[in-house]
Amino acid sequence: MATTQRSARAEVKRITDLVKETVDEGANAAEEIHKKLASFPLDVLERLDALEDVVKDVRKLQEQSIGAVYDLVRNINREVNRLAEELLEKRPARRPVRPRRKAPVPEAAEA
Repeated sequence: MATTQRSARAEVKRITDLVKETVDEGANAAEEIHKKLASFPLDVLERLDALEDVVKDVRKLQEQSIGAVYDLVRNINREVNRLAEELLEKRPARRPVRPRRKAPVPEAAEA
């Protein structure tokens, strides 16, 4: 029985970790795409000498704010993962199905 519970816990951990890693990878990819797209207008403005220093400051703030959003996504993902593990581990284990005993066959009444 203990082996079955360990196996079930290991499976829960494997599944929740897989979901967490997948969400983190998605957040990382989305963050990189977001940063690249957001940099295009700044790249153009940065070519203007009068705006170069201002654009550097804006770029720095933009990267920090984008990073903060995706850090929040990853933190929420970790918390959801922790809660899912807790809930799934508390779930009552399924008891093995026992074969039903056959009901005794009534003896035929003698006439």
